[in-house]
Amino acid sequence: MKLRSLAVCLASMLVPLAAHAAPVSPKVMVVTMFDGETQPWLDNLDLSQQIAVPGLPASNNTVACNDDLCVMTTTMGYANAASSTLAVVLSDQFDLSQTYFLIAGIAGVDPNKGTLGSAAWADYVVDAGLFHRIDDREAPKDWDSQILELGAQAPGEKPKWAAGSEVFKLNPALIKKAFSVTEGVALADGDTAAAYRANYPQEAAKAQPTVMICSSVSADTYWHGAITAAEVSAHTALLTDGEAEYCMSQMEDNATLTALQRGAEAGKLDFSRVAVLRTASNFDRQNPEQTAAESLAANSGGFGPAKENAFRVGNAFAQDIITNWNVYSDGLSK
Repeated sequence: MKLRSLAVCLASMLVPLAAHAAPVSPKVMVVTMFDGETQPWLDNLDLSQQIAVPGLPASNNTVACNDDLCVMTTTMGYANAASSTLAVVLSDQFDLSQTYFLIAGIAGVDPNKGTLGSAAWADYVVDAGLFHRIDDREAPKDWDSQILELGAQAPGEKPKWAAGSEVFKLNPALIKKAFSVTEGVALADGDTAAAYRANYPQEAAKAQPTVMICSSVSADTYWHGAITAAEVSAHTALLTDGEAEYCMSQMEDNATLTALQRGAEAGKLDFSRVAVLRTASNFDRQNPEQTAAESLAANSGGFGPAKENAFRVGNAFAQDIITNWNVYSDGLSK
């Protein structure tokens, strides 16, 4: 009986020891939004450690890691992005206090600023959904936009109140460093993308893909077309007093950044270590020979190069962080 009691006691002691294993402390946490964005990381890096995290979606309920880098998939849209990110941030399985967060995914691009396959580090990320909207068919005849800022009386007026998550300005020193490390990365391209971009008159659209710095906008609604793009561009400039220059559109980043900001406020992470990279899988508007609907439905050939370049550019920066940790460990000055 004494031996049995001793065995039971030892077993009960082992359970809490296992449950309180040291948390994983990655130097880089990559945040992707769907499997197509995640797969290049899994294909090219050894990420054999799978960490199940309560609160992640059933379809992507683990974080894949090695000793230095982890990749998580939020799944698409604001609700999923915020919920999944916060689940990982608040999990006791991770120590993220020194971790660099890299949001890396595909986007639409303004053909005046870039082309299919281009990669953009975001200096600002602006919400393109938090506003009032009245359809043109019911709005006053002299209104030139369907976007009406929160609390404003007419288009073009500054908002009178805010939700607090409309604009994120990311650490300029970090973004400058990310660009300098990655501007020479060889980018993927394709014959279909090259042929498609030739239909656009803008020089930036016709050019080969490059790495750049510009501003990204987020919205749950996958909007498309030249008219909406012009309204979104004006909205972005208005909210930032002209500081942000819209070039990339995507469906999650303000939500993900809000979750990361909450994590920072809770002492879980350093928000100055957050970077956003988006690569162009499509143009945000039609070319002169198309309607907006035709453009939305078109196969531009940009998806393959965009998801590959999100990995190539993102991983180049991630590996620089890992290799030169002595440069990054104390953070980069704002």
